[in-house]
Amino acid sequence: MDAVIEKLDYLLALSREAHFGRAAEVCNISQQTLSAGVKQLENRFGVQLVRRGSRFQGFTPEGERVLAWARRIVADARAMHEDVSTLKRGLAGTLRIAAVPTALPMVAALTTPFRKRHPGVRFSIESTTSADIFQLLDGLEADAGLTYLDNEPTGRVITVPLYTEHYRLLTAAGGPYDDRNSITWAEAGRIPLCLLTPNMQNRRIIDQQLRVAGAEPAPTLESNSMIVLMTHVRTLQWASIMPAILADALGPTEGVRSIPIVEPDLTHVIGLVAPRREPATPMVTALVAVARAITGTLDQVGSGDPHHADGRRS
Repeated sequence: MDAVIEKLDYLLALSREAHFGRAAEVCNISQQTLSAGVKQLENRFGVQLVRRGSRFQGFTPEGERVLAWARRIVADARAMHEDVSTLKRGLAGTLRIAAVPTALPMVAALTTPFRKRHPGVRFSIESTTSADIFQLLDGLEADAGLTYLDNEPTGRVITVPLYTEHYRLLTAAGGPYDDRNSITWAEAGRIPLCLLTPNMQNRRIIDQQLRVAGAEPAPTLESNSMIVLMTHVRTLQWASIMPAILADALGPTEGVRSIPIVEPDLTHVIGLVAPRREPATPMVTALVAVARAITGTLDQVGSGDPHHADGRRS
């Protein structure tokens, strides 16, 4: 049975990489060994699973069905191994979390109490899009994710709300709205902005709201990194729209104002997502328990007076 699971793992790697050489590299085997393993699966099932030519050309319909089963079988096998190992020596291994860029500063609120309870666990954190998070979960490349829970479909996963995202304009002091305690989305749309790239859900949320307010998004700079956006804002030559909790977590900057955007006070829920499997892996079960314990507490990070959290004193 272990040999079959190993070959199913080859198939999953080929699905992720869409390239025989890269899939073999991921599996730490030769390309010849991977090809032979896939061929053995085809002989076992009596059907062609992979379309071959001079390069990988995709999966046959039968191959797609085997892939769906492979994900379940390999996930169950890993869960069983982790469950037994945990009984023997406690929780150990690597916990892989994928997060949307706006949620990255909040990951520590999960990993720190988790590590306190389970010091034998290591962590791998990846920044990616909301859509890719679900692909990583489905492809067994991530154990859990941090993403939006209420803006796009989440599929069949466990969800734990963690905090509510509000939005602020980060801009240089002395600008057109320097004397304001809040501004509207229509007013925010009149300022040249640096924003996340269009494949990011935060950007789609902002674009949609700006259009509703009658402004057409036309950023002067785009990046998939919140750090890139923040470093540009800190030059005092750029402005951006960011979640309040992120702006507060990065701390006040001299000369930068953080102004709440209202009319409407747009909100979205960020939370933990994890595969819904029975039984769940001990790692995921422990992470969900930590997430449920801190639900709502992260909102306090951004609960201070926004009129004074703006890099200046009044």
